[in-house]
Amino acid sequence: MFSAHLQSRARNRRRIMYVGFVLALCCALAAVGSGVGYRLGIWHFVTGFQILKWSFVLAVVTLLVLLVCIFFIQTKTRMDVTVALLGILICLAMIYIPYSWKRMLDAHPYIHDITTDIEDPPTFVIVGQIRTPDHHSIEYEGREVTEEQVKAYPDLETLVLEKNLEEVFGIAERVLTEMGLAIVSADINEGRIEATATTFLFGFKDDMVIRFKSFNEDSIAIDVRSQSRVGKSDLGQNAKRIRQFMNALKLEHTKH
Repeated sequence: MFSAHLQSRARNRRRIMYVGFVLALCCALAAVGSGVGYRLGIWHFVTGFQILKWSFVLAVVTLLVLLVCIFFIQTKTRMDVTVALLGILICLAMIYIPYSWKRMLDAHPYIHDITTDIEDPPTFVIVGQIRTPDHHSIEYEGREVTEEQVKAYPDLETLVLEKNLEEVFGIAERVLTEMGLAIVSADINEGRIEATATTFLFGFKDDMVIRFKSFNEDSIAIDVRSQSRVGKSDLGQNAKRIRQFMNALKLEHTKH
C-alpha cells in the first residue's frame, strides 16, 4: 500500500512536470505574441510589454516547478528528462531576454534622439511625411537631450572623409543597405539620405538621416541623426547604429 502511494505521488509529480512544460511553451508563445500583436495593431506596445512582464513572472515560477519535479521524480524515463530539460531551457531563455533588456534600459539614458551634431542636427524631411501623430515629433528636443547624450555618448562626432560627394554618397547607400535599413529617400543634390531600421520582435522603427556637406572637391563632412518613432528610451540602439554606420564608412574609405 505504501508502494502504491509512492507511485501515485510520482505520477502526480510527472503530470505537474508535463504541465510545467506546457506552461513554458505558453510563456514563449505569449512573448512572441506580444510583439506580433503590436505589429498587427491589436494592442499598444505598452500592453505588449505587460505581456512580456507577466510571461517573465510565469517563466520564473514554471522553472522552479520543473526543477522541483525533476529532482523528486526518482524513476525518470528518457522522455521525462527530455521534456523537463526543454521546459527548463525555454524558461531560462524567457527569463534572460527580458532581464537583458532591463539591464540595457538601466545602462542607457532615457533619450531616443541621437546625433553627431548637437548644435545643428540633420533634419528629417521625407520621414516627417511618413510619421503619424502617435509618433515622436521630428523636431530636435534640444538642451536636455544634448546634455544626456554628451554624458553617455561623448565619442559621437562629425566624420570627415577625403572623397568627393558622389563616392561617399554611394558608399553610404551601400552601407545602410548592408545594415538592413530601408532607404526612404536619397537626394544627392540636397546631400541627404533618410533610412529606417525595424526591430525584430515588436517591429519598432528608428529613422536615420545622413547629411553630407562638401568642404572642397575632395573633403566631405558627414553627420548622422537617429531617432526612434516611439518610446522614451531607445536602449542605446540609436547611438549603436550611428557608430556602426560611421565605422563602416571609415572602413570602406580605407579600402579605396
